[in-house]
Amino acid sequence: MARPPAATKLASRRSYLFPGIPPGQTDACTGTAVQTQICTNDEMSNCIFCKILKGEAPAKIVYQDELVTAFHDIHPVAPTHILIIPNKHIASVNQVEPEDEPALGRLFIVAQRLAAQEGLQTDGYRLIVNTGAHGGQIVSHLHMHLLGGQRMKYPIG
Repeated sequence: MARPPAATKLASRRSYLFPGIPPGQTDACTGTAVQTQICTNDEMSNCIFCKILKGEAPAKIVYQDELVTAFHDIHPVAPTHILIIPNKHIASVNQVEPEDEPALGRLFIVAQRLAAQEGLQTDGYRLIVNTGAHGGQIVSHLHMHLLGGQRMKYPIG
């Protein structure tokens, strides 16, 4: 997969759109019309993942579409450690709403594609979603860890 272009800020609407995926265009994965607004609420102005989405913080982005973005973790715990996040700010699994279902499903589709791209499908990989302090969530923006390239340790807890 080629790296998509970075997000572009449209100051007049305080929204962020991805070039090459204009609203109303059909998404190749789902066949539905694209609605591409992300993290427009001022409450999310300090969220590092929202800043990455807006192009305000650096990241090695490996995948981006209208629903999700994937980039390398800056503190990897495995040879492959990619974070996959919804473009909409969702603090954790506890804040998921029914309308978030397409983005949450896309997290898994993208994880599968990236695992294949990284050559992880044969030996396997681990997907992790941490929720809350006791669950190990550090950034309050729902995210999935894709870990691979080595045998994972068990038990997890």
